[in-house]
Amino acid sequence: MPTLSVSNLKAGYGKKIVLHDISFSMKQREIRAILGTSGCGKSTLLNNILGLEKAMGGEIEILGTKLKAGKEQIPLSVQKRTGVLFQSSALLSSLTVFQNVALPIRLHSPQTTKAEIKDMVESRLEKVNMLHAIDKLPSELSGGMKKRAALARAIALDPELLFCDEPSAGLDPVTSRSLDELLLSLRENLKLSILIVTHELNSIKAIADKILFLKTGEVLLDCSLKEGLESNIADVKEFFF
Repeated sequence: MPTLSVSNLKAGYGKKIVLHDISFSMKQREIRAILGTSGCGKSTLLNNILGLEKAMGGEIEILGTKLKAGKEQIPLSVQKRTGVLFQSSALLSSLTVFQNVALPIRLHSPQTTKAEIKDMVESRLEKVNMLHAIDKLPSELSGGMKKRAALARAIALDPELLFCDEPSAGLDPVTSRSLDELLLSLRENLKLSILIVTHELNSIKAIADKILFLKTGEVLLDCSLKEGLESNIADVKEFFF
């Protein structure tokens, strides 16, 4: 059973069609990168999979649950098994790192005791090397620290599927490489599948198993990273080299 399957997804804004019948699937523990030049529909695809935007048609299957895109929201029982790392980190500025990471636990597992929440939050922060910043506010964190705190929140409930939107955006090369290594480590330790939207070539080459290359809202290439790097398709060659 695929971790994620998208079939004939169609999306847009008003009368403008942005995504044309997008189809692909992901296996367990796969890291899949959605690639393409600016404006090709990468983030639109991710937002429609997550239900943050209303698709015009198609079907999505997430962790065995089939949904009609744009008509059915991801059930809370499935949301609990997924995590999202947003491009902006999306940490709540008035809450400490501890409180931010505790949010999904309190939302999806309200029966969890304070002691259990404390143990869970500390464990997740330790996984991303952020335990030392547990009581800090987002305004006291660097860009890389914000990403790691947001990642701790995304894995708070030990998800099976992680969605990442431009995780390396705005980070220096060293911090970006550190984040890539962290994602690979989490994939192994938590048996995660990861769908990542990115344009960072170094990150793609470091972590992606497979790629989905979009051009003007259509799938140009769906293959392994190795096949993508060896492709003779002009747009793909230009992107990589």
